Amino acid sequence: MKRRLRIALIGLIGLALSLGMMAVYQGFKNAATAQDWRTASREPVGLAPDPATTREAVIQVYAARAWGWRGTFGVHSWIAAKPSGADAYTVFEVIGWRLRWGDTSLAIHQRPPDARWFGNAPELLTDLRGPGVDGIIRRVAKAARAYPYAGEYTLWPGPNSNTFTAFIARQVQELNLDLPPTAIGKDYLGGRLFAKAPSGSGFQFSLFGLFGLTAALEEGLELNILGLSFGIDPRDPALKLPFLGRIGADRRPR
Repeated sequence: MKRRLRIALIGLIGLALSLGMMAVYQGFKNAATAQDWRTASREPVGLAPDPATTREAVIQVYAARAWGWRGTFGVHSWIAAKPSGADAYTVFEVIGWRLRWGDTSLAIHQRPPDARWFGNAPELLTDLRGPGVDGIIRRVAKAARAYPYAGEYTLWPGPNSNTFTAFIARQVQELNLDLPPTAIGKDYLGGRLFAKAPSGSGFQFSLFGLFGLTAALEEGLELNILGLSFGIDPRDPALKLPFLGRIGADRRPR
């Protein structure tokens, strides 16, 4: 039985890496002909309720493929929140290039919550509304300001934008967040080896975001090899693969 599992895992990794190399080639090919980042679309895609007509509190988590060749490997993630009665959303995210002009990568600003990330449409990961959400928003804001890696940014293996989103999710477990396997950096724990899974429904081991294992009700079972995630989600049945993301049932936003 163990031998069969080992063979199956090796085969799965081989398939993912083969498909991944194809994706890398296509990604670089697309990047060579992509529009300039200055003109790439940042238009909303219609996943967020209009604050002008939605007076209840709303908090959502999004992820979209990163700009250019980076999108072949991973996504950028962020959290958007609108307290009760507010006329606009506040977005909490980490943006690496902010460090070129300041001492923090942390951005807390108002922008369309479901805007394309430089041309790439976002996926909605979490959507909470109504009673009790105002309290969650306050805790997210507090946790964001306590993010310990705001003064540094490393694309791989972290800390990066996904490290930030995972950090917030561990502090505010009501988000019940299952980040996609393409969220490279979500497993970065700094100097710690053990932590709660981002969803709060299990635990994980991680060695500087390069090797690790996650076992949780929401995430399922994930193996991290050099920052690439391989796994299976039995709750919303799907394989989790690097480069490709989920293959199977789409995860329903909680």
